[in-house]
Amino acid sequence: MLIQMSEVMNVPNGLKEYTAPIEFDIFELNGVGYSITYKEPVKLRLTNLGGRKILVEAKTKLALAVPCDRCLKEETIQQDIDVATEIDLSKTEEQRTEDLDETNFVSGYDLDVDKLIYEEVLIGFPMKVLCKEDCKGICKVCGANLNEGECGCDRTELDPRMSAIRDIFNKFKEV
Repeated sequence: MLIQMSEVMNVPNGLKEYTAPIEFDIFELNGVGYSITYKEPVKLRLTNLGGRKILVEAKTKLALAVPCDRCLKEETIQQDIDVATEIDLSKTEEQRTEDLDETNFVSGYDLDVDKLIYEEVLIGFPMKVLCKEDCKGICKVCGANLNEGECGCDRTELDPRMSAIRDIFNKFKEV
């Protein structure tokens, strides 16, 4: 959803509040799509600070379905988004880039709510997702979830990709 910030700019000390829906249902990251299982409308508050500056405040909650990094069981990751950022509309796109201003959710006088929320989800996205701290993962032979019990496969044999490292260790033992 696009919000016209010019409405706030025309009123000195202007304040405008909006409720905007999150219009995307999939959060894409590195070519992988994570479904959004829960989302609340975004509560926006735009305040004219004068001097062509606007304070943008946004609050929402959402939940993503993300697979565990070890066993692939789907986990729900909740995010409470509460952002406040000042936008200087007197700067050109080039000046914003030079100042490393990361407001790519602003184009002219338009505020793209979905881009703003996407960036905040990206910042809060966990580096590693585990279903539980001691997750055992999946069997490398049959793919069974080891948290649900042993599968009976012989997993004592070293992964063939590790044979080069095993050879290096064996050479050091001989010396």
